[in-house]
Amino acid sequence: MDKKSRIKRSARSKRLGGKAAVTVSKRAGAEIAYQNKDIASKFFTGQLKGKSFQVYGINVPEVKGLLPTNLPVIKVNELRIDNLLELGDGSVAVVDYESEYKNESKAKYINYLAGVVNRYMTEKKSCPILRMIVIYTGDIRREEVSDSFDAGAMRIVIEPAFLSEIDGEGIYRSLSEKVEAGEDLSDEEQMRFIVLPLTYRKKEEKERKIRETVELASKIRNREQQVFVLAGILTFTDKIIDEKTAIKIRRLIQMTKVGMIIAKEQEEAVKAARDEERRKAWKTIKEEKQKNQEEKRDSVLKMLQDGLIPLQKIAEYSGMDIQAVTELARSVL
Repeated sequence: MDKKSRIKRSARSKRLGGKAAVTVSKRAGAEIAYQNKDIASKFFTGQLKGKSFQVYGINVPEVKGLLPTNLPVIKVNELRIDNLLELGDGSVAVVDYESEYKNESKAKYINYLAGVVNRYMTEKKSCPILRMIVIYTGDIRREEVSDSFDAGAMRIVIEPAFLSEIDGEGIYRSLSEKVEAGEDLSDEEQMRFIVLPLTYRKKEEKERKIRETVELASKIRNREQQVFVLAGILTFTDKIIDEKTAIKIRRLIQMTKVGMIIAKEQEEAVKAARDEERRKAWKTIKEEKQKNQEEKRDSVLKMLQDGLIPLQKIAEYSGMDIQAVTELARSVL
């Protein structure tokens, strides 16, 4: 950049009063925050295999796997990347989380499901049974929700889960006991752990419980379970979690991942050391064996040169095979 351009840029920056830089900084920060959340969501969803939403009161099979969400007709910002799951019975579930009930949301669900159908049809595949699972936070009561929308030619039925019906305090006490005792958590306990803050009704209660739950999760000894729970909390509470707590979760996940990598490297180093010890041991045995064979051969050669001892006796004295003794005799006599 030449001097004239630098002067113009400096003058423009002064006129803006630094607002442009702040805007860029905020935008960059938002992108970083989104990417971190997205990474956590991917990890969390990837670890859902074998687990079930039944602990939230929905009668569905366990998760079989994660499906790609490159759905046609749906805008990128309308569907979370972690929402499309294949279940154990072959059906496909779109999972959404709501902190308030709006009947208009069913139009959004129709778009989700239409996108799934469209993708299967585009790929010339038969469309599986679709399920629309909606997990309502503690703000919503069952009597406030209608689980169907009927417009005649089009009808949708959702499968709702109500976290308001979960005993948050009882679960927290139970989880605290297991975590403090250093015990592993069952799949059901891990699934309850991640939605625990959302079982509360008031915003301040949720925020307080997020902090308490994250603190408890940081004490989980099983590193894989710890990362799953932390990533799940970050994914489920992204609409209400404060940035300070979100940053703490991301740091804990990063630290845990680093710890897991170090542990893996240490394990590999120990294995390599053991392999090296085995290699050296085998080398020593091989060298000793070769040395013994050479000494035995020298002994046999001396007896052959003497010429007074029969070959059969030499074989017996040396422990060498009679054929080997005979061949050696032919080579030196």
